[in-house]
Amino acid sequence: MTTKPITARALGRATLDRQLLLRRAPMTVEDAVTHLVGLQAQEVRPPYLALAARLDGFTPAALSDALEQRRVARLVTLRSTIHLHTADDCMTLRPLVQDARDRELKIFRKGLVGVDLERLRALTRPYVEEAPRSPKEIRERLLQEWPDADPQALMIAARCSLPLVQVTPRGLWRRSGGVRLTTAEHWLDRDATEPPEPDGTILRYLGAFGPASVKDFQQWAGLTRTKPAFERLRDRLVTFRDEHGVELFDLPDAPRPDEDVPAPPRLLAEFDNLLLSHADRTRVVHAADKGLNWQVNTAYLTFLLDGFLAGLWTLKESADGTRITLQPFGSPTRAQREELVAEAERTAEVLEAPGPVTVDFGTVRT
Repeated sequence: MTTKPITARALGRATLDRQLLLRRAPMTVEDAVTHLVGLQAQEVRPPYLALAARLDGFTPAALSDALEQRRVARLVTLRSTIHLHTADDCMTLRPLVQDARDRELKIFRKGLVGVDLERLRALTRPYVEEAPRSPKEIRERLLQEWPDADPQALMIAARCSLPLVQVTPRGLWRRSGGVRLTTAEHWLDRDATEPPEPDGTILRYLGAFGPASVKDFQQWAGLTRTKPAFERLRDRLVTFRDEHGVELFDLPDAPRPDEDVPAPPRLLAEFDNLLLSHADRTRVVHAADKGLNWQVNTAYLTFLLDGFLAGLWTLKESADGTRITLQPFGSPTRAQREELVAEAERTAEVLEAPGPVTVDFGTVRT
C-alpha cells in the first residue's frame, strides 16, 4: 500500500473537520462527547466553551442536564487530567489508562512510605460510596491510618487508585459547587470492567484527531508502548507521511478536506484538546506561536483564525454586562476582525452572558 505525503495544513483541515470546528454539528451533547472521546474538564467552564464552539443549537442547560442525569461525568482519565466522558466511556477509558495512573504514583513515593495501596483502596472505596466526600475529608480519613504520610500524596494515591467521579452540583452551569467524590461504579450504577486493549480507542482517536502517528496517540492518551496495537490495525488503516517523514495512520473513509477549505474563526476553551492531542502540533499551531497559549500549568482561552492558533481571549462578566477582549498574535485583516467579533458575540449569546456585550481588541501577553 502506497504511503502518500500530506502537508501540515492538510492535516489541520482534517483534524478541524473531525473536531467539529469547520462547521458546527447538529449533535446532542452525548453524541458529541462520544465522538470527541471526551473533553478537558479541569475546571467547570471548559466543556461548555468547547461545545459552544462545536455544536449547532448547543445550550449550557443541555450539558448540565446530562451531568445531573449521570449520562456524562467528570473524572481523571487521559494524561492524568480531569475529562468529561459519557457514562460508557467512564467505565472503559479509565481502566485503559489505569496502568499509567499506577505508574504516576512512583513520583509521590517519598510521601507514601509505609502506605499499603491495597489497604488504601479498601478504606477509600466504602468511605466515598457511603456518601460523596471532599478531598479534605478523604485526606483526613487516610491520615488516621497513616499519620506520617504526606496528605497531598495520600489524596493523589486515592484518585490514581480508584476511578473517582466529581459528583454534581460540581460542573453545573452557574450552579457548580465544591469538589465531592465517589466511585464511577457507584455514581453511574455500573460494574467495573477489565482493562481493554487499546485498539478500539485508537480507531476512535483517529476518527476525532487523525491522521495521526503512534506518538500522537500516546500524547493524547498518556500511554506508552502502543505501537503493537497500531500494527495489528495496519490492514484496516491508510497511511501518510508528514513533512518530516513521520508515518501517520488514518481511517480509510474519514474526511480529509482540501487544505484550502475555509476555516472560520473559533473561540476555544483553555486546555482544549485540539491543542493538546498531538506530539507534533504544527497542524494547528505555527512554530512561531508555540507555547503562547500556556505557562506552567496555566492555559489561556484561545482562538483560531484560518485553522491555526491565532490569539488569546478573555471573558469578564459583571452586573454591567460582558466584555470579551481578543488578543491576536499578529495583525488580522479587517475581514478577520469582523468575523472574530461576530464569533465572540455568538459565543456570549450561547453562554447566556449578561448584556450588553462588548467585544474589543487588546495586546498579547508574551
